[in-house]
Amino acid sequence: MASWISMNEACALLGVRAQTVYAYVSRGKIEVMADPADTRKSLYRADDVAGLAKRKEAGRKHETLAANTLFGAEPSIPTGLTAFVRGRPYYRGQDVIALARTATLEEAARLLWGAEQAVDFSCCAPPAHGHAAPPGRVAAFTALAALSATGHSTRGRRTRVLHIEGQSLVGQLADAFGAVPGSLPLHQRFAKGWKQSAKVADLLRTAMVLLVDHELTSSAFVARITASTGASLPACLLAGLTTLSGPLHGDASGRVQALFSEVERVGADQVLEHHLSTGLPLAGFGHHIYPDGDPRAAALLALTEPPEVIARFIEKATELTGLQPNIDVALAALMARHRLPHDAAFSLFATARSIGLLAHSLEQLEVSQVIRPRGRYVGVAAELG
Repeated sequence: MASWISMNEACALLGVRAQTVYAYVSRGKIEVMADPADTRKSLYRADDVAGLAKRKEAGRKHETLAANTLFGAEPSIPTGLTAFVRGRPYYRGQDVIALARTATLEEAARLLWGAEQAVDFSCCAPPAHGHAAPPGRVAAFTALAALSATGHSTRGRRTRVLHIEGQSLVGQLADAFGAVPGSLPLHQRFAKGWKQSAKVADLLRTAMVLLVDHELTSSAFVARITASTGASLPACLLAGLTTLSGPLHGDASGRVQALFSEVERVGADQVLEHHLSTGLPLAGFGHHIYPDGDPRAAALLALTEPPEVIARFIEKATELTGLQPNIDVALAALMARHRLPHDAAFSLFATARSIGLLAHSLEQLEVSQVIRPRGRYVGVAAELG
């Protein structure tokens, strides 16, 4: 390459217009000299232009990697909490499906948190004074918001102390969602609050252990971002749970419940005909992490015995679409089978996942670095003076 090149050559190498080349010159990034053959024109140092072109290409590759990382091509944050191995989830190396057969939520929390002592969710701070909302989302989010407003930073505090605070947060959250306060395991407290039998209580235990964590979900990522700033544990939990509440995430079972209500009202055949003839997706079927089927759903459905009309719908939908039911279908089937409160699915999901969100927050504290992705500006070009 020649030592000096023309404006047209510089523009071609950089893939930009002349105005951008002038901007590079003004910022000292490209050296310029008068063209000896035509003093009305300028020449540009070829090495400077080549260096800029190389950095731009590297930047484009970095932007592509960053975009892919954020939108699901590769995990971007190291974690020792949950992994997927041969189509099954594992908490710290333990098969989640096997764990859910016998473990309590308290035992799952101790495992994910790496706690030295047994976890006890009955260790709750006294409830705030004043008018309390009925059990449900309003009560839960209101309580967390109040705790977030007055909570202490996680910075400079021992892990053991944070575990104790985490226990209290999960316990208070469960109470706000309708669990009966007391020293019983959390699944039994929910069953008592909803006036269910010991058999149903065990189903609630299984469901919640299956839901405790699911690697780097949107809500886990948000909780980690919040933790990276040194915010309080209730703030980390609130940030994660508000993200979880979206219908494309933790509240997806609500969409399935609406589908099941329609099935019970007009019949499985009519609902399937409507969805399949119009190309509408069936909520709760298929999962990008489990192309061969969600093992959590299979485990819970095997214990649930859904109402006959719903069981037939699940079977026929699977046959016609080739998609297996995911955990949202299993959770909604559990709600339908035992006629649990309308928002019980989200209550169970949010309470169980609060353990995972706190585990991600605690793990992020070990990094001591704020998570700060860079933006890739695609708006109106800046006017350079």
